[in-house]
Amino acid sequence: MAGYGTSGTHGQARSGTNGLAIAGLVCGIVGIFFANIILGPLAIIFGAVGLRQAKAGKGGSGMAKASIVLGIIDVVLFIVLIAIASSNGGMSWYVGG
Repeated sequence: MAGYGTSGTHGQARSGTNGLAIAGLVCGIVGIFFANIILGPLAIIFGAVGLRQAKAGKGGSGMAKASIVLGIIDVVLFIVLIAIASSNGGMSWYVGG
C-alpha cells in the first residue's frame, strides 16, 4: 500500500526571498520611528549581508538596497535630532500639567 504523505523535502516549498534583506528592511522602517541609533546600523549590516547573498542567487537585492538606504536615513535622522536638541539647550521632559 502506497503512502499519501510526503517524505523528505518534496512537499516543502522553498522561498526565494532573502531573510536578511527582510530583517534589514524591517529594522530600517521601525528605526525611523523608534531607536534609530540602534536599528539604523543593524539595517545597514543586514542589508549589506543580504545584498551579498542576493548576488549569490538568493534574491532580494531590492529589499537589501532599500534597507541600506533606510539605515543611512535612520543614522542621519539621529544626528539631526541630536544637533537640534543640543542647539536648543538640550531636551526636557514634561510629565503632567
